[in-house]
Amino acid sequence: MQLLAYLTKHTQLSEKSIKNTVELLNEDCTVPFISRYRKEKTGNLDEVQIGNIVQFKLQFEALQKRKSAILKAIEEQNALTDELRNKVEQIQDLVTLEDIYLPFKKKRKTKAETARKNGLEPLAKIIMAQNNDEIEHTASQYVNNEVQNEDDALEGARHIIAEWFNERISIRNQIRTQLERSAMITTKVVGTKKDDEKAQKFRDYFDWSEALKRCPSHRLLAILRAENEGFIRVKIEIDTDHILSKIEDRVIKSNNSCTPHIELALADAYKRLLFPSLSNELLKNAKEKADDGAISVFSKNLNQLLLGAPLGEKRILAIDPGFKSGCKVVCLNAQGDLVHNENIYPHPPQNKSTEAIKKISSLCDAYKIEAIAIGNGTASRETEQLVKRIHFKNPIEVFVVSEAGASIYSASKIARDEFPNYDVTVRGSVSIGRRLADPLAELVKIDAKSIGVGQYQHDVDQIKLQTSLDRVVESCVNSVGVNINTASVPLLSYVSGIGPKLAENIVAYRNENGAFADRSTIKKVPRLGGKAFEQGAGFLRIKDGKNPLDDSAVHPESYSIVKQMAKDRKIPLTNLIGNKTELRLIDLNKYCTETVGLPTLKDITEELEKPGLDRREKAKVFAFDQNVRSISDLRDGQLLPGIVNNITNFGCFVDIGIKESGLIHVSNLSDTFVKDVNEHVHLNQQIIVKVLSIDIPRKRIQLKMYKK
Repeated sequence: MQLLAYLTKHTQLSEKSIKNTVELLNEDCTVPFISRYRKEKTGNLDEVQIGNIVQFKLQFEALQKRKSAILKAIEEQNALTDELRNKVEQIQDLVTLEDIYLPFKKKRKTKAETARKNGLEPLAKIIMAQNNDEIEHTASQYVNNEVQNEDDALEGARHIIAEWFNERISIRNQIRTQLERSAMITTKVVGTKKDDEKAQKFRDYFDWSEALKRCPSHRLLAILRAENEGFIRVKIEIDTDHILSKIEDRVIKSNNSCTPHIELALADAYKRLLFPSLSNELLKNAKEKADDGAISVFSKNLNQLLLGAPLGEKRILAIDPGFKSGCKVVCLNAQGDLVHNENIYPHPPQNKSTEAIKKISSLCDAYKIEAIAIGNGTASRETEQLVKRIHFKNPIEVFVVSEAGASIYSASKIARDEFPNYDVTVRGSVSIGRRLADPLAELVKIDAKSIGVGQYQHDVDQIKLQTSLDRVVESCVNSVGVNINTASVPLLSYVSGIGPKLAENIVAYRNENGAFADRSTIKKVPRLGGKAFEQGAGFLRIKDGKNPLDDSAVHPESYSIVKQMAKDRKIPLTNLIGNKTELRLIDLNKYCTETVGLPTLKDITEELEKPGLDRREKAKVFAFDQNVRSISDLRDGQLLPGIVNNITNFGCFVDIGIKESGLIHVSNLSDTFVKDVNEHVHLNQQIIVKVLSIDIPRKRIQLKMYKK
């Protein structure tokens, strides 16, 4: 099967769209660029559809690579026939491919191989022919120096037959089907670990059993983590007698002296070869499916987090709260630059709250602070209450900001490069303030796995996870656009066609030559060639530049179209931008060409209506219940304000202003069936919840979505 046919089968997209998309990918075009600026070629495919083409293209290439390796290995054994080659070349999945290769695989010394060397393969063939009623007598003819008696001969022959059964594709597929339908996953606690404190979070799985096909991804990953940590043992179980009887019906054609030996060989093959191999394969496939589910949830959460509401370019005072070590306070200007830092000690054991209030008040006056960001870690609620006691001269909004990943950033090379003369506490506070101003610009500096919006991220396939998260970050960065004159290296590195090295070159050029005045100047950056400019220019913004189109998503390759539109309307270009009345009078069909069609022209006019508009909402102040400071303050039936801080397949977690987040199980999200949690809540959504139950020893809080 050729690539195009493979992709068409797996994506269900039009052949023309796939063909053109593959051509663009082979020309090193990025997914964001293709989806935004090459809609005519792709048939208006979106990022998800193009991403699927990329995924299945890689899958096809991996399959082809494996086929080549297998054909070469079989050929080296002088066993490759034209029929076998054609069979291999027609295969469309790795499982079938490996099944065909199994008989040719180099094996360690096996019982079957030993039996063959002892000359017992002819006896095995006689048994499988099933037309001999005196097989013991026949076996006596195979006794030799290595085979002591008839029983040894028959045992050796059975080992060979067992290997044949193991290599028979029809039998393997029959067992696979039965395992997929009926396999149970069972767990037992390791006796010596039962009372281990660390094992208690897995105690639900100390004695557990359910159909593997019904085991949700989060539960399977939890079970496998408990096994990896040595707290439980996991087994796959199935009705062996039922499976063996089904296979016997297929392979046993008579009832004579050969029959018992075939039955013994089959039972041996199943127990020693087939079941261990295929049950491991089943569990591996289930794990991969669970990984995909967890990665999908993580990716959706990350997308929502990165596109979280920014406050914008405001002067911010950020506080990283603490008790004994005090609170680290930093002041940032509207561009996010650090202008001041110091410590205050309002909480125990120092209790210098009066001095702290005076200091915060004076800093807000001195630096004309417009908003205060408080980290949500230790002493967060106490610090928030302290700040809200202050009577500021001017209105100042107070926000509680997630600290997740701030400590990772503060100790990173990126942070050291940004603030070489400051310690980790200052860097962490700066990160808290900056993520209020622009979550996307700040969070791209942190390893996505450390941001705290996934589950079991360390248990899933790390390469697959990283690929997915990188794709999410790239999509978010390019959907919003990047101010090339203020963006950091990490942010620029995710722009289509740029990457880490060119991002460094852009910042170095900016530092040496000053701000970019227009997009064409970007071409002067060392090693930034025509391809990189083509891929990235539309996503790079220049505020207050020479050309107003440079602060829009209109690609430079389309500037001439916009100029012609303005000329045809007999107005200056600047009067066309933002002028909905004029834009809606334009006949787009007039500007269609062989390469530019209505999809691109509609994008251009929509962008001209609101150039440079940030698609994200604006940050809103939120207040927790001031009477709830710890889990012991909770009561059944209580109504509380909360913020959704993590979403899973089984529900969502809600920050209610204390150390422990509460869980709204999927069954408590709505009075109707919930197919997808994301259809009911989104990350950072402000909601009201009802407390259903509190388990203080296990630090678990069950909540219900409250709707008036």
